[in-house]
Amino acid sequence: MDNEKVYQMPFAKVYPLLVNKAVRKGRTPDEVDELTAWLTGYEPSQLRAFLEQPLTYGDFFRNAPHPNPNRMKIKGLICGVRVEEIQEPLMREIRYLDKLVDELAKGKPMEKILRE
Repeated sequence: MDNEKVYQMPFAKVYPLLVNKAVRKGRTPDEVDELTAWLTGYEPSQLRAFLEQPLTYGDFFRNAPHPNPNRMKIKGLICGVRVEEIQEPLMREIRYLDKLVDELAKGKPMEKILRE
């Protein structure tokens, strides 16, 4: 898929898909919110508010208030591509969240997911 198409997708359509992926594997929406807040610096209440706004997925990451410096420790494959090797900075940020949700869905403990 073209990166620009991903960046223009509505946050309100993409984020529930990530939450559903985790919930299907026995995790909670609050855990996905915690991961997302850790990664971006948004408050969980802001995440819920964004679901009601016309915000693009790209702008969600572009406007992240406090990207976590430990996000650079996120490594591994996502969709067959090493997340740490993604050259486009915005796509790398998006894939960081994908990777965190994948780890959550696979049952990894939160302490390890959050690179504590």
